[in-house]
Amino acid sequence: MLLGHSYYKNNDFLFVDIPGTYSIMSYSEEEEIARNYICFEKPDATVIVLDATCLERNLNLVFQIMEITDNIVVCVNLLDEAKKKKIKIDLDKLSKKLGVPVVGTIARKKKTLNNLLDTILEVCEGKIKPKPKTVTYPKEIEDAILLISDKLKDYKVIPPKLLRWISLKVLDGDEKILKSIEKAFNISLIDNVNLEIVKVKALNTIKNQENLKDTIVSSIVNKAENICKDVCTYENTNYSKRDRKIDKILTSKVFGIPIMLLFLGIIFWITIVGANYPSEILFSFFKWIQEKLILFANYINCPAWLSDMLINGVYQTLTWIISVMLPPMAIFFPLFTFLEDLGYLPRIAFNVDGLFKKCSCTGKQMITMCMGFGCNSAGVTGCRIINSPREKLIAILTNNFVPCNGRFPFLISIATIFIAGSMQGFGASIVSTLSVILVILLGIFCALLVSKILSKTILKGMPSSFVLELPPYRKPQLGKILIRSIFDRTLFVLGRAISVAAPAGFVIWLFASIGINGESLLSIIANFLDPFANLLGLDGYILTAFIFGIPANEIVLPIILMCYLGGNSLVNMEDTFSIGQILIQNGWTILTAINVMIFTCLHFPCATTLLTIKKETGSLKWTIISFLLPTICGIILCMFTTFVYNIFV
Repeated sequence: MLLGHSYYKNNDFLFVDIPGTYSIMSYSEEEEIARNYICFEKPDATVIVLDATCLERNLNLVFQIMEITDNIVVCVNLLDEAKKKKIKIDLDKLSKKLGVPVVGTIARKKKTLNNLLDTILEVCEGKIKPKPKTVTYPKEIEDAILLISDKLKDYKVIPPKLLRWISLKVLDGDEKILKSIEKAFNISLIDNVNLEIVKVKALNTIKNQENLKDTIVSSIVNKAENICKDVCTYENTNYSKRDRKIDKILTSKVFGIPIMLLFLGIIFWITIVGANYPSEILFSFFKWIQEKLILFANYINCPAWLSDMLINGVYQTLTWIISVMLPPMAIFFPLFTFLEDLGYLPRIAFNVDGLFKKCSCTGKQMITMCMGFGCNSAGVTGCRIINSPREKLIAILTNNFVPCNGRFPFLISIATIFIAGSMQGFGASIVSTLSVILVILLGIFCALLVSKILSKTILKGMPSSFVLELPPYRKPQLGKILIRSIFDRTLFVLGRAISVAAPAGFVIWLFASIGINGESLLSIIANFLDPFANLLGLDGYILTAFIFGIPANEIVLPIILMCYLGGNSLVNMEDTFSIGQILIQNGWTILTAINVMIFTCLHFPCATTLLTIKKETGSLKWTIISFLLPTICGIILCMFTTFVYNIFV
């Protein structure tokens, strides 16, 4: 939940932004959080924001919240969008129908927001006393509610307003909600024998007990539908015709997935090509500063070992990660947020939901995987949009199977040098691009396979159904996109990467500088790992580079070059021909290149992602499992390709 402060008319407002949801019937984590806050935290006022272009669907939430609080302000937002679609809403009539104040807003117009604040203030001060007109259910259900409510009055701690709502939950038998109520009021509902007797008696008055929940939901939906007919006027009944025409193409079985892949491919291409220029500028800038730092260290007679450690170790690693990570993220996340603001991301989930359901997952996992292409840490955080805790955990554990921006430069370099090395011009770029795409598809396939295995073993369960809104296509708000993508995603992820980069730079320098009998610790580790690495079609230095590259995937190739050249600081080499010569001289073959590309896609998450997984799951066990899953897949596949290569070559 996000907190915000506002000072208005000598009053200090504290706004709590609870998760967006269409219901509070506790089918998901978001619904549970929203319901518990409104019910048990006793806010002075609850503002329910509705979309003016789809009022009927949003009113379902209003009637559910009316059951648990009176202090409600309904905010009908996006009136400008409704006007474009020639939808007119009689706000005064809506207010009378609901029995609560209704305020129309256009978020970009301050005047409408001030009207909202005025109304909130009057509700908080008691000048406006809402009298919600709750849904009336069929008589048999109302009689059952009355029976249980009378019994619940024995619990003096339960507010009178909540008696009706809790009675519904007792009838429904939703233990998750009942446990929350028990905890909040320190009472016993589930194991109360007398209450159970009353519940059985109440249920016996209901003819169709099996469809009780459906009857309750239908009553709410019918009332929402009737109110909308009274307060809404549609001058253009085909206001969504354009959107439906677009959706026939973007969500079709034939064109939906190819168009999705095309969009993602364009984003990757823009990100990779566009990031080269700012990266070069940052490299040059940080190199200039590095030269000045060396001069300053010499000027103050700083010990050589200390300046080498701080400048060539810590500083160079830190600035390398910033130079390589910042530009692609600063390009990818705004482009990704652009699609999100446009309304396209829910269409992606819709297109692949059937495929993911076969793996006992949800189509929303594809959205988090797309975010993972920018940064796996952001992809893990994005898993919050998945309602089912089981499916959310599966998405977190498998997000690292798709390569992030930090791995793309390495993949492209290897593909350019070894896969398309004998070709020239446009054909070479096509071949290298296709080879990278094949590796990405391999990662996605492994993610789906592992998801299926997890759902049949340690995370058993059936795929959940979810309500997926296909929002209207809207003109993206560029300012909002930049703020959300840069501050909420790019700088957030970069901050976590920097926190592990500095100590990593020290460790890398230490292992490259300190040695035994003239051999660095880095080389000793590489020689120790060499026999195992050979089974994977790699060498010890490559495996060592992946291990020491755990702070950030961007430094794996520089560490490999540093090891081959016998240095103690990261090597910045932009010429692919020179890189290729060094790799070939150190025994790289086409098998090495293929296996490096596979292992680049399928290996343990970086430190930033691991920290995020630990925070999101709150479990060291799941963090370790997320480390092992892609690594084991990468090892198995590399061993398989090596075995096949040795047979046929």
